[in-house]
Parts: sequence; C-alpha cells; structure tokens
Amino acid sequence: MKNRDYKNFTPGAIVHIYNRGNNKEKIFFDNQDFRAFLFRLGLCLGFPEEELNKEKLIAMPYSRIRITATDKNSFKLHVFSLMPNHFHLLIEQVGDVSISTLMLKLCTSYARYINTKYKRVGHIFQDQFKAVLMESNSQLMWTSSYIHMNAVKDKIVKHPSEYMWSSYNDHIGKRNLLIINKDLLLGIFGDIENLIEQTLIYDVKGHL
Repeated sequence: MKNRDYKNFTPGAIVHIYNRGNNKEKIFFDNQDFRAFLFRLGLCLGFPEEELNKEKLIAMPYSRIRITATDKNSFKLHVFSLMPNHFHLLIEQVGDVSISTLMLKLCTSYARYINTKYKRVGHIFQDQFKAVLMESNSQLMWTSSYIHMNAVKDKIVKHPSEYMWSSYNDHIGKRNLLIINKDLLLGIFGDIENLIEQTLIYDVKGHL
C-alpha cells in the first residue's frame, strides 16, 4: 500500500495507525483490557479522568495511571477498532505535538499494564506502529469502512453494530463516546444512511 509506513507527521495529517501483538499474540484478553486501552487513549488525547470515568464503556475509576496529557486540541480521534491481537486508529494531528508522541505514551502505558496484570515480561507489541497517511476522501471512506468491518472480516460478529470495541456505533448514532470526533466521516459520507450503506458494502477482499 502507498505510504504504508508514513511517519512524517505534521499538523493537519490524518493517519491510519495500526499495530499487533508480538508474534501475533493477543494484546486484549478480556473486556477490562479493552477498557484500559481506551481509557489510556482518552488520557493521551487530553481528556480528564473525571470525564472519561463518566463513560461506562471506558471508565476505570480506581486507576492510578500516570500519563502526562497533551492539550485537548492537539489531536482528533475519528475511528477506532480494537481486536484481540491488534488495533486500528484513525487519528488527526491538529497541533505541533506529533502522533508519535501520543502513540509512545499510549503503548508504553498499556504494555506496562499488561505485563503487570498478567505477570509477564518483554514486548507486548510486535514492532513500532505502522502508519498510512490519508490523502483523499475516497481513501478515508475505504479506510474507515475497513476499520469498522474488521470484526466482521475476522468472523467475530456478523454485523459491525454488534461489536462494541469499535467506533461504528458512535458514527451511526447508537452511542456517543466523548473521545470520538464524528464530524469528519459524516461530512465525507454525507449522512448516517450513506455511511452505513457504504460501510456494509465494503469489499472485505481488499483488506490490508
């Protein structure tokens, strides 16, 4: 894929970030792990703990996480999908703080959490995250559909709305996580109905 490992992050760049577990092993073992990742992502995006803990899906009220948050206006998270052994994020860099800085904080904190919880040592992730720069609306539409259809492609669910660890339900109005920015996709697809239609006809044979 063109710009498969793009790393020259600049303000205004919208990038598909993805990574998987070392040796393709799981990085999420139960719902608490999914929640722990999203909670840390929210902190890295600049959302205060008290706001995140109002979100049932990602709340971790007794956490003692120490992450130096960036300014809340530094990034926008447009799309996510967390799969048992990998994750996908569609992130826009708004300010001068690099997406690399955000990902270093997120992955370091999450790896420490997993190693502590499961009494393991070593790398959690296979390598540095991969990044693909979004260069057109059509690419954004395809990529967001690919991310939202990941759980269907991997036969975890039959419909993307059945999978709670992605942002699909936020974009179709069934949920409203505060960490998701919905304006970009709705602007590109035109309306929720077209977003649903185009996502569901996404060609699963064209996966990354």
